[in-house]
Amino acid sequence: MAGKGKKLQPRFVGLFKILQRIGKVAYRLELPSSLSRIHDIFHVLIFKKYYPNPTHILQSEEIEIDESLTYEEKPVQLLDRKVKELRNKQIPLVKILWKNHGVKEATWEVEEEMQRKYPELFVDQGLDQATVTGNLAPES
Repeated sequence: MAGKGKKLQPRFVGLFKILQRIGKVAYRLELPSSLSRIHDIFHVLIFKKYYPNPTHILQSEEIEIDESLTYEEKPVQLLDRKVKELRNKQIPLVKILWKNHGVKEATWEVEEEMQRKYPELFVDQGLDQATVTGNLAPES
């Protein structure tokens, strides 16, 4: 079953047993109690086919869903940096790898906001702030 995160990327949240077929294109699923506030009938377009493999052991991950039935994506790693040049200012950006997403789904975010929200991403990066923003004095 796919869900939408804050970045509007589809996210598959688990394997669920199909209880009943509803019409030609919808199914009722057996959802865990943690997802009890979510309607249990889904269109087939949001399903991803699972091909069973005897050696595949599935580990379902708990997702924290808040009162508005949304969840927050968590950043995992800082992949790259760049500075966006506008007419009269420069905006430092960082490329962020998000939990449960591949490298192709990494997004460019404003560095200042990411440092404020997730300071742990910027610890032990091997670069100080002057190096990151390009404000190094020329060597003598």
